[in-house]
Amino acid sequence: MLNLQKKNEERIRRHKRVRNVVNGTPDCPRLNVFRSNANIFAQVIDDTTGKTLCAASSLELKLENGGNVEAAKKVGEAIAKKCLDAKIESVRFDRGGYVYHGRVQALAEAAREAGLKF
Repeated sequence: MLNLQKKNEERIRRHKRVRNVVNGTPDCPRLNVFRSNANIFAQVIDDTTGKTLCAASSLELKLENGGNVEAAKKVGEAIAKKCLDAKIESVRFDRGGYVYHGRVQALAEAAREAGLKF
């Protein structure tokens, strides 16, 4: 249990360090990724007002196994579609302190292929 706590605290520390550089504006909001063991979540945030502009998750899509790479690809496509519907074409990618690998990378690449620019 202590090992998992320490691991999450380190991730939060990395995320804070990244957040000093990556900020979302109304013109170019921030695409934030959060992954748990069972699901993956993505939301587009305008940091000047502190509002979430659009969001997608494997829970929302009712995927059978929301914690794998295939689910991450579907969430990436869904968030890109919602962004394009809301007339948001470019975002800043915030990996949330996670390594850009596996599910996080799959979500990002699927969003790019669906037409989102970052």
